[in-house]
Amino acid sequence: MSLTERLNDNAPATDEGSVEYGPEGGEFRDIKATQPLTDWAHVFERFNLNPEEFEIVGDTVRCSTWQQSKRTDNGDRDIVNLYSYRAQFRRRMEAIDLPSLMAEARATKHKPHAPVASGKITHVLYGDPQWGKSGSRGELAELLARVDEKRDALEAYMHRNPSQSSYFWDAGDGIENVHNVASQLATNNLSVTQQVDAYATDMWKFVRQMARHGPVDTVIVPSNHAQLRIGKQLSNKPTDDWGVHVHQRNAYLAQEVGLPVTAHFPNEWDEAVSVQVGPVKIGLTHGHQARSLDAVPDMWKNHTHGAGALHDCDILLSGHWHVPKLTFTGRSPRTGRSKIHIAAGTLDNGSDWWRNIDGADSDPVLVVFQTDETGFDLSSFALL
Repeated sequence: MSLTERLNDNAPATDEGSVEYGPEGGEFRDIKATQPLTDWAHVFERFNLNPEEFEIVGDTVRCSTWQQSKRTDNGDRDIVNLYSYRAQFRRRMEAIDLPSLMAEARATKHKPHAPVASGKITHVLYGDPQWGKSGSRGELAELLARVDEKRDALEAYMHRNPSQSSYFWDAGDGIENVHNVASQLATNNLSVTQQVDAYATDMWKFVRQMARHGPVDTVIVPSNHAQLRIGKQLSNKPTDDWGVHVHQRNAYLAQEVGLPVTAHFPNEWDEAVSVQVGPVKIGLTHGHQARSLDAVPDMWKNHTHGAGALHDCDILLSGHWHVPKLTFTGRSPRTGRSKIHIAAGTLDNGSDWWRNIDGADSDPVLVVFQTDETGFDLSSFALL
């Protein structure tokens, strides 16, 4: 097919045009057509992008036009109007219908246990499942089995240690995403939208289970794997984050089906949040801002100096480093007791690239503990 014939089909020529893109959008350049482009579906398809997942940003479209002439077989001149386009595009948020989450929400029947007036509150620290990652601990089937096992262990814990309510602390990295390292494009076992679906469904199952024992508060912070980024740089404010999006969506669903869930979010420009829980204030951060796991308490101290979100916390929870740890650090002027940093374990399929560099590794665990009217109950701390 000649260039003129291809252009007359109002589709970009196979040897014309280019695209630069990341997981959340990009830019088309020098896209050629013989008619004004109003439907960009075939342009997305030309570059193996799903037009149902992306949309053109209307005010970024730039167009130039000229004429091309060619003598036909009968000696006449064939004049073709040519157009060249440049435009930016972005991922459609509404294209993500999260089918598994919707199915779980429809199946939810809230049957709470009898309320417990114990004064105790159960805390679940959920960290770094990185849905979509393949590694030395397996792929999707292994992660599904692993989180089911953790939910069974949590149910047994909550029966042994009844409480009046519970907190689900999500330390971030709920999805693997595609922009952190080059190998993700080859090793992922789920697309980004499927990762979000699996993550949201898993969180929903945990919260639904916990809600049978009493009211649940959920807390989320942005994280390096879940934030919307171009390369490794933020593309917007820190809370433009898949974890924040999932918690917003699940909070809405909880309201719709009658689960007793209260959601807490950081301020839109913060990467940490704190919540008053009885006599103690508990802070949550992902932990990727610190240079190492051992440096997280130093970051906490700096928040005190800079009046950050964690500045007056008694307990700090974090994730990112994939190794569970409990550290006594400093003393709280509010309670008179030691401040505590608790690092989440990981639920993921293995961070083999880091193990090969640093040697650090950990069995997958879910961190659980309780607070009461005096603060942190050390005897309740468990790795499930």
